[in-house]
Amino acid sequence: MMSINRRKFIRQTGLASGLLALGSFATYGYETASKVRVGIIGGRFGATFQFHEHPDCVVEAVSDLREDRRNHLMKTYGCQKSYPSLKHLLTDPKVDAVFLATPAPDHANHIIESLKAGKHVLCAVPLAMSLEECERVKEAALSSGKVFMMAETTTFMQGTITARKFYQEGKFGEIFSAAAEYNHPGLEILWFENDEPTWRHGLPPMHYPTHCTAFLISVTGERLKKVSCLGWGDGDGLLEGNPYNNPFWNETAFFHTDRDHPFRVEVNWKGALRNAERGEWRGEKMSLYLPTGHADSGTIIREENEEAKDDAGFVHTKNNVEAFEFPNWWKTDLLPEPLRHNSGHDGSHTFITHEFIQAILENRSPMVDIYEALAYTVPGIIAHQSALKGGEQLAIPDYDD
Repeated sequence: MMSINRRKFIRQTGLASGLLALGSFATYGYETASKVRVGIIGGRFGATFQFHEHPDCVVEAVSDLREDRRNHLMKTYGCQKSYPSLKHLLTDPKVDAVFLATPAPDHANHIIESLKAGKHVLCAVPLAMSLEECERVKEAALSSGKVFMMAETTTFMQGTITARKFYQEGKFGEIFSAAAEYNHPGLEILWFENDEPTWRHGLPPMHYPTHCTAFLISVTGERLKKVSCLGWGDGDGLLEGNPYNNPFWNETAFFHTDRDHPFRVEVNWKGALRNAERGEWRGEKMSLYLPTGHADSGTIIREENEEAKDDAGFVHTKNNVEAFEFPNWWKTDLLPEPLRHNSGHDGSHTFITHEFIQAILENRSPMVDIYEALAYTVPGIIAHQSALKGGEQLAIPDYDD
């Protein structure tokens, strides 16, 4: 793995995003003698990926606590072997790697158990639920000698790939501010099953920050250093008795990056909102706005030199505003041919599948390695602490040191 000091040097010299992207998005075109044998754990989200389509991968086994979900996984991946729990699957010597699509509060323990069992690990987001868990996962990942990757979809969305390419080419100039939002109203329908609370009951919005933080971090390589966050809760009885003691439906955080840039993040579970996972990058030469909701057309604004008048008659320098259609990167040779189709979360699932398998075969750190996973996750944990303190500005730990 890349050393910590080298990672920090690359990021501080402004090369991090380019190197990380090139590591993942090299043109596909080689053959391998052996296939990675993967175990899939979790029959909901775990059933939405493409491991069975990857030419260098075999789904060796699946697992879920529920028999109906195990059967669904076997049918999805054409797999004949299932286990009633992760613990049982980890004893299978034929399984090289696991995809943990399990409940968020279990991620830290499941990651550590899997790494200790000698498996490469891909885990759903977020990395963990507390700073103590983050420390434990980091130690396990660095000492294991195995590939660890977090399956953050935002990093591999078509719009984010485009923004990363523009950034590497210098088209933005300096990105002096950015914003991101994750709106998912109506999730309370998943808070209870058979009148029993699930792990989602009352989950603090900022404990699920990675769909937002990745919009900036995966593009520029910046780290979030300070945060002030405010929460909103309406006293709704559904929040009562949640295991997180969380009083908020929605949270808005104002981050300060290590390059002295502002970054606003909103995670909203309730309200008159359009579902969205979107980012905005505002630069001195160009800005890019993803569409609200899952649509193809965004907005590009380019600095121009011609003069214009605003609606009050004042003369100013006119910027050119135009609609922008994002390329479908999943159609290109960035992926092996069987994976060149649209997939979940704006085409990201095939990229996550491919990046994890490639990292194992090439014995390298994946794009969203343990350091990136910490950088995406930890700021949200601290932001929620700030919201509980009425917006007090708090420092965010640096895990790259």
